[in-house]
Amino acid sequence: MPADSNDDVHPSRHNGLRATIERGGVALGVLDDTDSPELVELYGDLGFEFVWHDLEHTGPAAQDARSLAALLRAADAAGTDLLVRVPTPDPATIRKVLDTGVRNVLVPRVETPEEVERAVDAARFSSDGTPGDRGFAFPRASRWGRLDAAEYVVTEDREVLIGVMIETPAAVERIEEILAVPELGFVFVGPFDLAAAMGYPGEVSHPDVEERVSTVASATRETDVALGGLAFDDGDAASKIDTGYQVLHVGSTTAAVIEALEVWPGRFDNR
Repeated sequence: MPADSNDDVHPSRHNGLRATIERGGVALGVLDDTDSPELVELYGDLGFEFVWHDLEHTGPAAQDARSLAALLRAADAAGTDLLVRVPTPDPATIRKVLDTGVRNVLVPRVETPEEVERAVDAARFSSDGTPGDRGFAFPRASRWGRLDAAEYVVTEDREVLIGVMIETPAAVERIEEILAVPELGFVFVGPFDLAAAMGYPGEVSHPDVEERVSTVASATRETDVALGGLAFDDGDAASKIDTGYQVLHVGSTTAAVIEALEVWPGRFDNR
């Protein structure tokens, strides 16, 4: 096969999640907390634009390239994209995940623009007009070196999308500086972690928590950075879309199973 037949060599060169955001659309996704390729494929068939995999609290290790590759193959088969939350803002971890072929990385626990800059630089060959910190190797993302090197670099920088979690009061306080970091794709408000960090674990509806969420949303709407968050039900999703959210996590595998099946045990005990 000719070296420049890159569309044949690399079946997933287009990042649908990034394209949806850039055209002003809304992307709905599901957390697959079982890390199942079959479920990734199913969610893609159902029409979800991304499947979230959480390497911070659950899931495989970020260094487990084989597991991520299996999930990516399922996503490719069903025409969806993975959104992978890494465990930390560590640049080496970000590079490792991207080299498997992941295009959408969500970075938790950031509180300063400097941390965001390091995360973005780790994902790019060129960052804000200067060399980035991606590093060059021959991993799965480059089809093990089969892609033309120059085109690979350009395509990765065009298609990779980096988001950051806003989940502490310190991050909220510096949200405008964080949003000003070049090449940041989206911010995702984490209400549960934010509530816990404020001393209200589990109280996502606490007025102080809602006030900080609103601060982040308002600041983000004034920029070109997309806004992401959790949708707790249909009404909440509609409300968030109306107020500018573009990336919505609408449920999880285990929550869906619980809702569908927890009514059955004991239902016929008295028959």
